[in-house]
Amino acid sequence: MRVKICGITQPQQGKTIASLGATALGFICVPSSPRYVNSGQIKAVIEQLPQQTDKIGVFANSSKEEITQTVAETGLTGVQLHGDESLDFCQQLRDVLPNVEIIKALRIKSTDDFELAKTYAEYVDTLLLDAYHPQQLGGTGQTLNWDMLQQFSPNCPWFLAGGLTPQNVLEALEKVNPNGIDLSSGVEVSPGDKDLDRVRELFEKLGN
Repeated sequence: MRVKICGITQPQQGKTIASLGATALGFICVPSSPRYVNSGQIKAVIEQLPQQTDKIGVFANSSKEEITQTVAETGLTGVQLHGDESLDFCQQLRDVLPNVEIIKALRIKSTDDFELAKTYAEYVDTLLLDAYHPQQLGGTGQTLNWDMLQQFSPNCPWFLAGGLTPQNVLEALEKVNPNGIDLSSGVEVSPGDKDLDRVRELFEKLGN
């Protein structure tokens, strides 16, 4: 199973988290976020990482040009779209970045959102389901209704996100069967500053 730790800001933390077992690290490319990092900061972390670790930039309603430029400057291997990006935008991005994983994040309110998610599955490589929050795009610490997600089976791999912590991750995985999990605030001291003891605890729980 893929394990993505998102909101990385510090090179040494990124290197340690990858060594503990994270298969992917996420970088927030949204200037309004407290976890925001620019291209230079992302590159400084990526230079510390093993080749096989996925490096994913998180964008929200950015232009295609901005995203492709950031990918070129940093060496990101994946792009996560966390805003209101259309199906057409996802397809265009896939066309201009054929070797980069395109992930669409969707904030789920109810099972009605599953149909939308399944539509996006035709236009991206991977989905990510996050908890809905009216003001914040992610990193809210709110969990999804895991019972509801037992019915979710799209035609592409997907990450479970939203309020996951070392304490509740096994309960979530007993109910839901995602291809990967995504944690941010659940393993932090403060936004962008990861708690390495909590990250260690997470991988102990997962049996890594």
